[in-house]
Amino acid sequence: MTVEVLRLLACFILTVDLTLGSGPNKDVEFTFLLSAGSTECFYQTTARNDSLEVEYQVTAGSGLDVGFVLISPSGYQLVSDFRRSDAIHMVDPTEDGDYRLCFDNSFSKLSEKMVFFQVIINRQSSRAYGGQNEWAEVPESLVEYKLEDIRVRLDSVYRHLERSRHVLTVLRTLEARDRYLLEDNLWRVSFWSCLNMVVMLTVAVTQVYTLRRLFDDTRRAYM
Repeated sequence: MTVEVLRLLACFILTVDLTLGSGPNKDVEFTFLLSAGSTECFYQTTARNDSLEVEYQVTAGSGLDVGFVLISPSGYQLVSDFRRSDAIHMVDPTEDGDYRLCFDNSFSKLSEKMVFFQVIINRQSSRAYGGQNEWAEVPESLVEYKLEDIRVRLDSVYRHLERSRHVLTVLRTLEARDRYLLEDNLWRVSFWSCLNMVVMLTVAVTQVYTLRRLFDDTRRAYM
């Protein structure tokens, strides 16, 4: 697939989804075009004792593979992937600071890669739906169940909804990657089919021409 088509596809599915919940929970989803022979790095801020989940997929580009490195705020290299199409990595617990996520395409000098990644942060210090301060203002006598039971149920519902949203996002990226593979395979099949047809027509014309020359030479010999 040409570079222009890749750029159009990147513009079509380019998404930046920064979801801010009622609390400090921040989940990031991003699709970007990684140039040939280059490396791109992103930073994600976390607090101590949180959990960090990173998932990435290569949706377009020759080979569908990139290198990936995850570096902690203290400078330690936690993850090092080489030429992989997708992976999921979990850091639990996290440090206080900025984690660095680097995607490497330096081994490919000609092909650009379209990469999708998402970062999910699960905070331990507060609830994603608003925290304990808001619930503390509600008198316990006004509710039928205990306040802690309500917190647990709402927290469970929120986590399931967030997980469903992330699964749908991953399915969209898989669909984009499958569409790219189908288009690329269609181009290859069409190219080789046309080439085979040209070869067959050339062979047929050559055979007809050769047979006609043989009969012409035979007639001349009898004359």
